[in-house]
Amino acid sequence: MITWLKELDPVWQALAAGLFTWGLTALGAALVFGLVRVNRKLLDAMLGFAGGVMLAASYWSLLAPSIEVADEQGWPSWFPAAVGFIVGGVFLWGLDRLLPHLHRGLPTESAEGPRTAWQRSVLLIIAITLHNIPEGLAVGVALGSAASGLETASLGSATALAIGIGLQNVPEGIAVAVPLRGEGLSRIKAWMIGQASALVEPVAAVIGAAVVMFAAPVLPFALSFAAGAMVYVVVEELIPETQQQGNDDLATVCLMLGFTLMMILDVALG
Repeated sequence: MITWLKELDPVWQALAAGLFTWGLTALGAALVFGLVRVNRKLLDAMLGFAGGVMLAASYWSLLAPSIEVADEQGWPSWFPAAVGFIVGGVFLWGLDRLLPHLHRGLPTESAEGPRTAWQRSVLLIIAITLHNIPEGLAVGVALGSAASGLETASLGSATALAIGIGLQNVPEGIAVAVPLRGEGLSRIKAWMIGQASALVEPVAAVIGAAVVMFAAPVLPFALSFAAGAMVYVVVEELIPETQQQGNDDLATVCLMLGFTLMMILDVALG
């Protein structure tokens, strides 16, 4: 995979990686054609695993390189990482309040953001799409930084990030589509919503790669921005959702397993 990616322009690399992560979301969502509902323990375990992958990717693939790149560019090593991380979280916080959306498993009355008469399925799509933006950005920024020629950024590390994001997208696709089927949506509609949640990832990946390629000084800020946005998603959505049905310990163990797997991928391929 790495050999094939090397032959592509970084923007095309980002598009290919984004399509890969979207495809695994669609694959996970496709299980709705065989399942009516998913066991709550399994769902919380999968969401915990996804959260662990995202947390590990935030540090190993984004924050650590941001600190090293900042030092190479002459910044105080901590400054871009701190600023970008906070801005990334604030960006997601702002989107959460500007756009109406609904988190999985909650009644329509619990929709966040401005009040609207939009259908429940539309609100769900918006919520999931908002929280998939950081994943696409992270992949694109990592690939763009690998193309910049900096010693701290490698195609192997960026590939590990894409693989890790893709792996955690499989359970996310299941976690979106199958519960929607349980709520009465048709299998086709549930799958469409499940896969549509990740369509933003190829777009965000291309934008992330293009920005860091054509504006190299923003690279450490872009890396930490993506990290902050991903951590915001994990803490604001994934972890709370796994704590609602008494599966705290299981979800925590799976989060640690996801973190460990992503760490191994990054170190092994980076």
